[in-house]
Amino acid sequence: MINESELRKAESTDVCEECFGTGTKVDPVKGALPCPCRKSDQFRKLIAAARIPRRYAKCTFANFTSVPGTSQDNALLHAHKFANEYPAVERGLLFMGPAGVGKTHLAVSIIRDLIQKGFAGLFYEFGSLLKEIQDSYNPISKSSELRVLAPVFQADVLVLDELGATVPTDWVRDTMYQIINKRYNDNKLTIFTTNYLDKNKELEERINYRLRSRLFEMCTNVVIDGEDYRRRRPDY
Repeated sequence: MINESELRKAESTDVCEECFGTGTKVDPVKGALPCPCRKSDQFRKLIAAARIPRRYAKCTFANFTSVPGTSQDNALLHAHKFANEYPAVERGLLFMGPAGVGKTHLAVSIIRDLIQKGFAGLFYEFGSLLKEIQDSYNPISKSSELRVLAPVFQADVLVLDELGATVPTDWVRDTMYQIINKRYNDNKLTIFTTNYLDKNKELEERINYRLRSRLFEMCTNVVIDGEDYRRRRPDY
């Protein structure tokens, strides 16, 4: 696992001062050795492949604000547990709650923590994923569509942010079912965030009963309450 200092180096574009970009440093006693920056290179590649939005790029467990004993603190414990126990994890997480309570922050924090340990993860905002699929669609051949979906199907850990936010047309429901059911059948770990709750079947109405049933088995439900942090800004 690389530390915060190495992370800062990994996220910069400077040439390594120890190996000057060769990947090998010379020790006066042991001779040529693999340079620690190789871990930084791996981190850079995994971070780029994860597709974390720039706004959330610095989200970590360390800078997640919660009060002990609150639902946000409980959600942080669930997220920590997932990251610490991975890959010996059997179920994903479903973060449910209103806007601005830290759902996406925690989901990204999990991915970043896993990447620090050398594991890969993938982030998609669900609406953006649907748009990519639509833009790639070829009515003659579905090869372009499958090119977009392949990494979503194959990712060992996938974050699907804002589940249910897109207007649930027949095409949206069919596509959601295709993605989630494929990962369900392949027993792939998925972390979902949604503003919709099970109260009054809000989430079920957005994604339909079949998918909600699968989420019960795929994920641990983590409900987060609290005030929208964006409203706490002094200039709000």
